[in-house]
Amino acid sequence: MNWSTLGALTLGIAVLGTAGLIAWEADAFQQAEIEAVPDEAAAAAAAPAPVATPEEESAPAEAPKEVVRAPVPADTPLATAETPLNERVAVLGLLNKRNGESRELTLRPGQAVRVRDVIIRLASCETTAPWEDQKLTGAFVQLDIQRREGGYRRAFSGWLYKESPSLNAVQDPVYDVWPKSCTMSHPDIGPATVRVSGSTAPSIAKKSAPAQPVESEAPAPTPSAESSNAT
Repeated sequence: MNWSTLGALTLGIAVLGTAGLIAWEADAFQQAEIEAVPDEAAAAAAAPAPVATPEEESAPAEAPKEVVRAPVPADTPLATAETPLNERVAVLGLLNKRNGESRELTLRPGQAVRVRDVIIRLASCETTAPWEDQKLTGAFVQLDIQRREGGYRRAFSGWLYKESPSLNAVQDPVYDVWPKSCTMSHPDIGPATVRVSGSTAPSIAKKSAPAQPVESEAPAPTPSAESSNAT
């Protein structure tokens, strides 16, 4: 066996090994379980409570402040506020550039999930209002990737946009993340909304009082010619 045949054989084995490794990584990436990661608030709640000092124990406890909310009319059919942050739902795409495989993740703001060696956190998501000229779907995402020596490194933290990915991109050689959708609604009515014909929105326009007819004074009678000639 000459050197050229041995080199070709070695190259073929290396190619087959690389292809097999890529196929194995693709299958492992697709089969990897999506694990929920507790957020910082949950981790803080799980931490042991600090020990109170004697001065703090003797201090009188403040009564909790009552939160007064404005009543919402039951017959108001239109939305008066946008969807609260904790009720929005975002769908993110996660791409493994090594094998070309992608996963779809559904998160609420404040949630985080782990897929193999990467953690994806969603801080917020937003869509532009229907009356805006430019339509954007954005998500504030944080991407943490596990190091070989242990621990995680922050690979990305910022806003990502579905329609304009070039505005801000994930600069990582292995993973890429992008927003696919953000489920939320915008208010249909505001404090300055004026009701138009056929709408169900309340009106703030003041009704003008009907104009009162102006009574015209009768002209004073003029003396006749006979009375003026009488002597």
